[in-house]
Amino acid sequence: MTDYETLTFEQSGAITRIALNRPDAANGMNGTMTRELADAARRCDTAATKVVVLTGTGRFFCAGGDLKDFAAAPDRGAHVKGVADDLHRAISSFARMNAVLITAVNGTAAGAGFSIAVTGDLVLAAESASFTMAYTRVGLSPDGSASYYLPRLIGITRTKELMLTNRSLSAQAASQWGLVTEVVPDADLAARTDKLAGQIAATAAGSNGGVKALMLATFKNGLEEQMELEGRLIAERANSADGREGVDAFLAKRKAEFA
Repeated sequence: MTDYETLTFEQSGAITRIALNRPDAANGMNGTMTRELADAARRCDTAATKVVVLTGTGRFFCAGGDLKDFAAAPDRGAHVKGVADDLHRAISSFARMNAVLITAVNGTAAGAGFSIAVTGDLVLAAESASFTMAYTRVGLSPDGSASYYLPRLIGITRTKELMLTNRSLSAQAASQWGLVTEVVPDADLAARTDKLAGQIAATAAGSNGGVKALMLATFKNGLEEQMELEGRLIAERANSADGREGVDAFLAKRKAEFA
């Protein structure tokens, strides 16, 4: 089921699946796609959703911004800023929701496609997938949170290399660099993604949200601030229904049944 022009959006129990769906344009991001992605992310930010799977339709995950769309705008700068703002709103929602974001990178991830691929809490990549920044090749600069996540994932030096040389990384290389959680055969990507999504859907959403909140804060907080945040979050979890169920189930030596 979908309500969108450039995305497919399907909810099945606690799992929501989103696919970038402009295969004839290499799933390039235009104004419509980023606006719809921001809305789709907003719809996922509910207690009913524990897992969001984001992938691409066809051979590409996402080739980045749609340059034809950019070039057709009367004011290119204003148009690109609007596209970026909507993309950033989607990424912000994905980062702060309790639901775990699994990005299933089914093919080339370039530009903003690379940027959003590595925002996944868990990143699965097909063996044929590749990753390249590609921004400076067309006289642009990175967006889509690349300048936030990449230095934290791989350091400043490697980030500069990717952004300044537009080096292309294979899925295996991206995994070795720490950008990808797991590389799987192309034919197995969908099944592996479904299995992982089901595994996460059986866990406690509030606990997952706590992990995400701690990771977002860790590079800006000092030691005492981060430990205070840890203390407050674990206390909140201990008083929650899922926290009580988890502890009680462990003590009773049974499997926890989370909401």
